[in-house]
Amino acid sequence: MKRIAIFAFALLAGCASEPPPEPQIKTIEVDKPVSMSCVPENFPSGIPGFTDTAAALKAAPDAAERYRLVILGRGGRDAWIAQALIVIDKCREPPSKKPQ
Repeated sequence: MKRIAIFAFALLAGCASEPPPEPQIKTIEVDKPVSMSCVPENFPSGIPGFTDTAAALKAAPDAAERYRLVILGRGGRDAWIAQALIVIDKCREPPSKKPQ
């Protein structure tokens, strides 16, 4: 009986001294679309203030000044819309696929 007990303790001691198994590292590549803004960082946010506001037109001293403010506002608005349309067109383009 003593021999069996010694053998059992020796067997258990041998099991406790085994090093833990090495961790298995698996690399999994997942093709998931990442949300990215197509608007450039330097594009102004919001609509800029134009010169032909209602307050500016009311404050104009005469019709010629009001006309000048309207023309300047229209030119600025047209330029801003042209920039915005370029950005919108680029956003509508399908994203290019990376070569593999």
